[in-house]
Amino acid sequence: MKHVTFKPKGVCSMQIDFDLDDEKKLHNVAFVGGCNGNLKAIGRLVEGKEAEEIACILAGNTCGFRQTSCADQFSQAITEALQ
Repeated sequence: MKHVTFKPKGVCSMQIDFDLDDEKKLHNVAFVGGCNGNLKAIGRLVEGKEAEEIACILAGNTCGFRQTSCADQFSQAITEALQ
């Protein structure tokens, strides 16, 4: 299992942690900071799901006036981790 710690940019959350198993599935997703309830929900919704699929779904999501969001930053973190 590979552990990933990602420092998002331009959003309220300060850190995103998650694990990727050998089959490239997501586990133990946790955000530090940000909208607590919504971000815990994202972690629950993506648990055990294929990382590449989740990255595609969340990519480009925005938050308010920002060009990005915590979900979009998570997508970028996944993409980097899969490379």
